[in-house]
Amino acid sequence: MYIYKTYSTFARIFKRHISLFMEQQWSTEIKPKNKLLDINLKELWAYRDLCELFVKRNIITQYKQTVLGPLWFVIQPLMTTVMYMVVFGGIAHISTDGLPQPLFYLAGISFWQYFSDCLNKTSNTFIDNAGIFGKVYFPRLIMPIATVTSNLVRFFIQFSLFLTIYAYYQLFTPITIYTNWYALLIPILVIMLAGLALGFGILFSSMTTKYRDLQLLLSFFVSLWMYATPVIYPLSTVTNTKLRLLMSLNPLTGILEAFKYGMLGVGEFSWGMLAYSFCFMIVLLFIGIVIFNKVQRSFMDTV
Repeated sequence: MYIYKTYSTFARIFKRHISLFMEQQWSTEIKPKNKLLDINLKELWAYRDLCELFVKRNIITQYKQTVLGPLWFVIQPLMTTVMYMVVFGGIAHISTDGLPQPLFYLAGISFWQYFSDCLNKTSNTFIDNAGIFGKVYFPRLIMPIATVTSNLVRFFIQFSLFLTIYAYYQLFTPITIYTNWYALLIPILVIMLAGLALGFGILFSSMTTKYRDLQLLLSFFVSLWMYATPVIYPLSTVTNTKLRLLMSLNPLTGILEAFKYGMLGVGEFSWGMLAYSFCFMIVLLFIGIVIFNKVQRSFMDTV
């Protein structure tokens, strides 16, 4: 009789706990992503606080335990500009469309370095963060988005340096710089630059999980890519028709030329080239996110 009563009591308690368990409302439910286009934008927005933390981490740790710290954001473009002035301006005598060399080179460097930094860092998303990805769940796209966002701090500092040099030549020299209303497009140009870097970055990060050789290839490819982009020379110096057409297929060409035309009054502005760069960015982001979603399911087996 005692055993029967004990069993009955245990059975009632067990049923009550089961009923309470079934009635619970879960705040988060994690399901496997079975579709290539299964992109949960609401989930990305829900993790915006985590993205903010990663942005702060990237900014703080980039030059942690360095003597000069954030001053490197200014020193690096200045040293690069001086080198370009000596090599491309002094030795090669490459035209700058009549602009002062420091101003012309800084205009290209500020945009190019932002793109190249974002591309190189987002291309290692899976490899560099394998330890975090293997321990806790969060939308994996948070990492490359945080990288692109944190690099904006560096871009704004370098762009402020460019504006300082720009103000000096406008106010204290007889040189006239013809800025026009196209300069208002600069925020859109930066967004397009960020979108291209994010698209290429997540595409390469998806492939480097299996093919590590692509990491070495990417660094070499980015170095060559700069010379195929009007960073250290104006597009007007390219007179060969076929080569000029080939350069126009570079989605960065229209962005840099639009910036120089709006801010400095030189270069070649084309709505068609900008539209091409924008459409290229949209298609690239779509393909990159689709492949990224596919790889993130099983990347821990290959990293």
